[in-house]
Parts: sequence; structure tokens; C-alpha cells
Amino acid sequence: SSIMKRIIILSLLCSGFGIVSCQNANSDKPMETNTKTKQPMETSYNKTDEEWKKTLTAEQYDILRKKGTEYPGTGKYNKHFEKGFYTCAGCGQELFSSDQKFDSHCGWPSFDGEIGGGNRVKKVPDYSHGMVRTEIVCARCGGHLGHIFDDGPTATGMRYCVNSLSLGFKPASGDSAKK
Repeated sequence: SSIMKRIIILSLLCSGFGIVSCQNANSDKPMETNTKTKQPMETSYNKTDEEWKKTLTAEQYDILRKKGTEYPGTGKYNKHFEKGFYTCAGCGQELFSSDQKFDSHCGWPSFDGEIGGGNRVKKVPDYSHGMVRTEIVCARCGGHLGHIFDDGPTATGMRYCVNSLSLGFKPASGDSAKK
């Protein structure tokens, strides 16, 4: 009947909107790296592709240099709330403070700002996968970090959704380093 058709259509529409939220946060599969539409970032850190392969794990290389995405909820820093600084896994540059981190429940580490007032994380338009998003990359080495969204729950309204494999961590010094 027509009521049943409307319910089915409404259900499909709601499902579709949920899929694109937070880079498919509820998906059981990682976002596919499509080398035809997602070209590796130019190595601006004076390293060749072969040098990157020697200094990064295969998983880090896929994320940082090929713009891959790790499985949601599996990253080392997703539920990590120690005091300190999150660094680029490619070059070591400090990118985010633990004070900027929050639990967005999307499956990836999330931050509401960045260190350095915008000069350490570069924003790049991303039109891949049929979406319009803003990719974030390390301004020093060009490593892919993730994406930024304007749906954050904090005062900044921003949510830097970052792959754990793109990050390193430097604990704060002192006895009160744990949060």
C-alpha cells in the first residue's frame, strides 16, 4: 500500500543521511583508497616515496601518503585522553593539544582546534566519494590527517576528525600529566 511505500522510502532516506555522517562511522569496512581520484600528496618534506615507505609502517603510509582511512573505533588515540600533544606521525610536528581533544563518538580521534592558529594544519577541498568535504593535511610534510567538519559540539563548532595512524603523541611533563 502507499503508506508502506512511504515508510520504506523514508527509511531509505534516513539511512542514506546516516551513512555520510562522520565518514561512514558505522561502516564495517575502511574507506576505499581510490588511486584514480585520490592521488598521493606531493612529498614536500624532501623525502622520496621510497624514503616514506622506509620510515612509516605500511598502514601509516597508506593513510599519510595515499589518503586512506583506518577502520572506525580501532585507532590507538580514539579513546586516549592523556595530557600532552598529538604530533604528525610523518614528521613529528605538534598539531593538536590534549585540551583540544573530545569524544565525538564517530570512531576517530576528534579535536576542536589546532595548535599554531592555522599554520600547522592545511585545509584542502576534497570532492572524492561523491561528497564535498575539507581534507586536513600536515602543513610541514603534507601527510593526510583526515577531514574537518563544522558540526563539533564545543564552542568552536569544529571537529577535526583524524586518523590515529596519522598521529604520534608526546606526553606532558610532570606528575599531573594524566587527565
